[in-house]
Amino acid sequence: MIVVDAMNVIGCRPDGWWADRDGALIRLVEDLGDAGVRALVVADGRPVPSLPAGSHGVVELAYASRRGPNAADDRIAEEVAAMDDPSAATVVTSDRELARQVRRHGAVVVGARAFRDRLDRRLG
Repeated sequence: MIVVDAMNVIGCRPDGWWADRDGALIRLVEDLGDAGVRALVVADGRPVPSLPAGSHGVVELAYASRRGPNAADDRIAEEVAAMDDPSAATVVTSDRELARQVRRHGAVVVGARAFRDRLDRRLG
């Protein structure tokens, strides 16, 4: 299972995402789906009206269950801890504390920029 820290991946390149956060999340979910990447994407902030939590093809989208600092990170850590086999998880994040937490459960961590670069190559 790939678990994606959405804002880390979105924010890893300065493409103007900050002017349209909703659109950036929609594009990330679409890109993952177009590339056939089965993933759980966890996003901060209020849900995007046109992109509800749940299944979007091969991509499962979840929003942080609370607001505030580290909300999505905490949700990701909880999701990994609750897995039957956390060592089968790959967590995509650039957050050091989150990486430390999920590694403690046996998950593999991949940096957001490296993941985004691989995704872009896959999309061609």
